[in-house]
Amino acid sequence: MPGRGLGAVDGSRPEALPLPGAAYARAMTAGHAPRTRSERTADSRLLILDAAIACLVEEGYAGASTLAVQARAGVSRGRLLHHFPSRAELLVAAAEHLATTLLEEARRRAAALMADQPTGRERVDRAIDLMWATFQEPPFWAAMELWTAARTDPDLRTALRAEERRLQAAIRAVADEIWGPEVAAAPLYAEVCELLFTSMRGVAIVYAFEDRPPSTDPHLALWKRMAALALFGDDLATPRRS
Repeated sequence: MPGRGLGAVDGSRPEALPLPGAAYARAMTAGHAPRTRSERTADSRLLILDAAIACLVEEGYAGASTLAVQARAGVSRGRLLHHFPSRAELLVAAAEHLATTLLEEARRRAAALMADQPTGRERVDRAIDLMWATFQEPPFWAAMELWTAARTDPDLRTALRAEERRLQAAIRAVADEIWGPEVAAAPLYAEVCELLFTSMRGVAIVYAFEDRPPSTDPHLALWKRMAALALFGDDLATPRRS
């Protein structure tokens, strides 16, 4: 999304990204009636988006050229340009596609993680664990590639700015579900969320070259204590004994 996390943490950057969307579409249509023009168009669009995401995550922005994406997707030049007239539009759409998918996955993870309806400090701890985990996943690294490139690419910067506004609203809605109504009603809830997002983003960048499990990062305990203090008060913010 781009740049924001909202799953399991293994401490490594993703090496390869599967192409589930188009592959799933092909599997579902195998052996059935011929697809309509609109179905074929949607399938080719997914192929292109999945290929663009894979190029961004594996090769970085420099390696995610339209020619590289076209070759990886196995589509014609005309087909790619029909969907995405510019490289900036293609890469921003790819990041949005992956971020939207991961937001839905975060919603499902949160529902399972909070199924027993934890409250207070326990809910805060679980929510922060889930948020931090998503900063180790493909959407974050794809976003970092795009943000860095946008500094010197006006077209990409313009495309990203518009998409970021839409994504921020979607992220806020999912975050509210993760935290739950009790926490979301706290006076400093919005400020705590913003502080956590920006702090986690900064810390996560270190894992581009750090070889250690993110689940053991010392900032985790700090984030949990600070959030409990801001949301509930001193009595819940004392360090937990192991």
